[in-house]
Amino acid sequence: MTKTENYEIRDKRFARSIKLDEPIEQIWTGGKWTEGPVYSPAFRSLIWSDIPNDRRLRWDELTGAVADIRSGLGCYTNGSTLDRQGRIVACEHGTRSVTRIEHDGSVTTLASHFEGKRFNSPNDVVVRSDDTIWFSDPAYGIESDYEGFQAESELDGEHVYRLDPATGDITKVTTDFACPNGLAFSLDEKTLYIADSGGTRYPSGEHHIRAFSVGADGSLSGGDVFAECEAGVFDGFRIDTQDRIWTSAKDGVHCYHPDGTLLGKIFIPEEVSNVCFGGPKRNRLFITASTSVYSVLLPTTGALLF
Repeated sequence: MTKTENYEIRDKRFARSIKLDEPIEQIWTGGKWTEGPVYSPAFRSLIWSDIPNDRRLRWDELTGAVADIRSGLGCYTNGSTLDRQGRIVACEHGTRSVTRIEHDGSVTTLASHFEGKRFNSPNDVVVRSDDTIWFSDPAYGIESDYEGFQAESELDGEHVYRLDPATGDITKVTTDFACPNGLAFSLDEKTLYIADSGGTRYPSGEHHIRAFSVGADGSLSGGDVFAECEAGVFDGFRIDTQDRIWTSAKDGVHCYHPDGTLLGKIFIPEEVSNVCFGGPKRNRLFITASTSVYSVLLPTTGALLF
């Protein structure tokens, strides 16, 4: 094992995924709990949320300028991604819905209810190549007024759902999570990884990522534990072009091989909530962590979202 101030190599397969002398940059600070990073290639910008302050911010990669772009609307936005048309799809705690920002800047509500009942607080989201939208719905945004609006749950639990935006049909695809959180597909989309962060709220203490097989009809099977978090709980994560998982943890970013091996870590001085790849080559890892946003350039390429 090789360990420096910023990196830890557990497996030699990780050695070519990082540069030990590459600095980790803090590109912004001043938030309460940063989340939901998404990189827009069209605008060469990173967009993220400061959830408790109910604001969305944009960092311009060319100038380094940060602007407040959508705030004070009661959205309390969390996880975000791009769909296959390059539009931002986002989970909003405040509105308890999944929304899409259109190319003209207007906002479309894609999903707010399941079988006539409001969602808890959609948390993280991923779009499959067939345009279906998959999202987790834990209760973080309704348990207090800190990240949304305190309310009673109208549903029978905290689940993951699949939305077909063409028809509006919504299907519940999991029923046995304590607190479903981050999610991502493998490169071939035959596996869906889902984090359970129940340890933050329940005595059951879930702090793992599970792996599900995806059927031709979009149903899930399996669900064995893929990895247990060594530090805190897993939150948001992304996949690279080698099918490795780069996931948030309390002490930084952990990288897992698809065989389940923890390859190594990038240490961050704040608790990490989420990550995404960006930049012209998708080899810049952006990291939202507590009050700040960090980035590091890697000899690794993130999976293409669209």
